[in-house]
This record gives sequence, C-alpha cells and structure tokens, in this order.
Amino acid sequence: MRSLKKGPYIDERLLNKIKKLPTGDPTIIKTWSRDCTIIPEMVGYTIGVHNGKTHVPVLIIENMVGHKLGEFSFTRKFIKHGGRMQKEAEQAAKKAAADTKK
Repeated sequence: MRSLKKGPYIDERLLNKIKKLPTGDPTIIKTWSRDCTIIPEMVGYTIGVHNGKTHVPVLIIENMVGHKLGEFSFTRKFIKHGGRMQKEAEQAAKKAAADTKK
C-alpha cells in the first residue's frame, strides 16, 4: 500500500503515450507497469498490460479509476480442479443437458 502523502503511482512514460494519442483511438498502448494506478485521463483507451507472458488488452472505463492496471490482467491461468468426483459431476451435467434437449 502506498502512502497517502506520496499520492498514487502513475508511470510517466505511460501517461506521455496516452497524451500523444487522440481520445478513443483503437491503438493498444503496451505497458509492463502493472502497479500503475488508473486515473481519469486513461478512460477510453485500450492498454495492453503485461501478465508475464503476453500483453492483455484492457479497455479502461470509469469504474476502473483508482484501481491498479495489474488487477485486470491475471498472471495465473485457472484450468479446473480435477479428480474422480469432478469427472462424475461433469458427466452428470452432460447427461442432464442432453435430457433437457429432448
């Protein structure tokens, strides 16, 4: 958590890139700065936030202001929990779905 005395962290290079583009430009601005706080000047732009492997495009909307960029670009990929019980549950769900189609 950053001190209130210091204020929010905003990456200067990212802010300069945003200022150079016209509003609503579909260009994706790439950044590795996941800890950068979203400010109102970023609303309407698409920012490619690096998740450690690729840049995930994030369209900034008003509700995101005050959050960090990294919150919208997940670094881990959840596949599913496995095991015998999971397989039985999936088979039961498929059977139920097939029965409702008839």
